[in-house]
Amino acid sequence: MRPLAVAALSLAIAACAAPPLRGTGDLGLVVERASGRVMLIETSGRSSLGRIEGLGDLSHASAVFSRDGRYAYVFGRDGGLTKVDLLRARIEHRVIQAGNSIGGAISQDGRVVAVANYTPGGVRLFDARTLEPLSEVPTGTKVVGIADAPGNRFVFSLFEAGEIWIVDASDPRQPQVRKITGVGKQPYDGFVTPNGRHYIAGLFGEDGLALVDLWAPEAGARRVLGGYGRGEEPLPVYKMPHLRGWAVAGRYLFLPAVGRHEVLVLDSVTWTEAGRIAVHGQPVFAVAQPGARRVWVNFAFPNNGVVQVIDVPALKVVHELRPGRAVLHMEFTPRGEQAWVSSRDDGAVVVYDGASFAELARLAAESPSGIFLTSRAAMTGF
Repeated sequence: MRPLAVAALSLAIAACAAPPLRGTGDLGLVVERASGRVMLIETSGRSSLGRIEGLGDLSHASAVFSRDGRYAYVFGRDGGLTKVDLLRARIEHRVIQAGNSIGGAISQDGRVVAVANYTPGGVRLFDARTLEPLSEVPTGTKVVGIADAPGNRFVFSLFEAGEIWIVDASDPRQPQVRKITGVGKQPYDGFVTPNGRHYIAGLFGEDGLALVDLWAPEAGARRVLGGYGRGEEPLPVYKMPHLRGWAVAGRYLFLPAVGRHEVLVLDSVTWTEAGRIAVHGQPVFAVAQPGARRVWVNFAFPNNGVVQVIDVPALKVVHELRPGRAVLHMEFTPRGEQAWVSSRDDGAVVVYDGASFAELARLAAESPSGIFLTSRAAMTGF
């Protein structure tokens, strides 16, 4: 056989062995929390492309994405930070950086990954390309509610200390820290608004939220929705609510109330209460559908087999879905035409039509929890 023919045959064989050429815009991961693995999904065909093993303890896992959407950074409860190549469906790098971690974020320029830790506390910064450790911000206490903010900053709360810290990681080897004290009792989670201007922390130890204007952090924290449950006995809390920028719909923020069967509505212009919506149980996530017309809500045990849909103009529940037992997470495709919902105890990820609520697909998954789509790569606070 001629050399040119051999070379052509070799190229043809290599092409057959290579994964299909594709972009990353419709890809995502589903955390299979009991198995230490993630399921790679694509939303155009609403299908599973495979699984990636060896990610450790994923009992409270979350993920962020590189700027181009190719890589996911998965934060495990065992302190593991894992960089996953979505196009090759494999682990690129993995480090155990702490004893117990609770999430992370990626910087505005995509160069730095920050990991928030319970044990030993503090935030550690890593090179996004190599996972080389760059620096550490010790706190001496549990870190929660970490989010990225403009200016290559990270913002987070200290649960026991009642503080909010802002870390400027423009020079990630020498990060600069601003500490805001006296924000309230036990901030349990927090988020940056989609425009990148405000950080809001929920308070577990008292009724209300702490608000920081990131344009003027020297002004400290402002209390909003103070006393929203005053005079009433709160219910036992079986699962802490989660806060993220996806709760923003137009000028309103839809926030799960702690220990109450209510979603709180906060006006983001006046920062005053705009209403309360009675719901099926204690809300965990309130997720605004792209377009801001609807907000989807799931619930804590024992009412966790239901998703309710709130109409934003009417400020009331207009639809109810029952995807399966123990609904843990919801994620929308970027334009809102699909809603992906995980049902842990039924071992399923259910895909709904965002307009008609019709079930479009049901994918088998082992104890699925978080669903993370690559569209997050272009969103502040995700």
